[in-house]
Amino acid sequence: MTIDIQIAGENALIVYFGEGLSDHVSQHIQSVAGGLSVWVGSLLIDMVPSYASLMVIFNPALTDHLRVRQLIREAAQDARVQGMQTPSRLITLPVYYGAQAAPDLARLAENAGLSCQQVIDLHSAMEYRVYAIGFAPGFAYLGEVDARIAAPRLATPRKKVPKGAVAIADRQTAVYPASSPGGWNLIGLCPQPMFDPNAEPTMPVQVGDKVRFAAIDIGRFLSLGGQLTNGAG
Repeated sequence: MTIDIQIAGENALIVYFGEGLSDHVSQHIQSVAGGLSVWVGSLLIDMVPSYASLMVIFNPALTDHLRVRQLIREAAQDARVQGMQTPSRLITLPVYYGAQAAPDLARLAENAGLSCQQVIDLHSAMEYRVYAIGFAPGFAYLGEVDARIAAPRLATPRKKVPKGAVAIADRQTAVYPASSPGGWNLIGLCPQPMFDPNAEPTMPVQVGDKVRFAAIDIGRFLSLGGQLTNGAG
């Protein structure tokens, strides 16, 4: 796989592996990051994987751009790295898809020519790969949803999306880790905290994990600490 390495700061490089969503590209990024961590982790401060890129932040007291660029190329071409299987966990997140928690579900279903239950069934039937974490701490970009329930972002974003909102935008899905503005289509609420700075680990998912959603009823949602709010309007 051809890679493109660019300077991203005085002690950082960003490596581009391609464009768009791809399990193959994502796995290759994870393998290269894993290889670098094992072989030269002492030179690095952090690595930040995304859809088709890897940010490599190094310790400038120990190495430099030229050396790290060489190490990245070696890792990307090394057969041991290409065959490396990065451990992947399957995380199940509970979701209450009730009407009061899903202001966009009926519209999304109507536009797709489906019932609300069919949308729920399709959304909860898939295993989604965590491609990136960004926008806000704990906001995991998951893909890909079934093409039948893909939906564009709202023309006018909401000023306030509630914490735990489960949403779809194009062929991605996500859980809002905190109340914030947002333009995704809201189809449910998840009571599982997606970011807790006082917990270890701080997030229940990481890049490379797989996520499934499990439909729950209102009683289970409330027992897990979920809260209904009118903040989705």
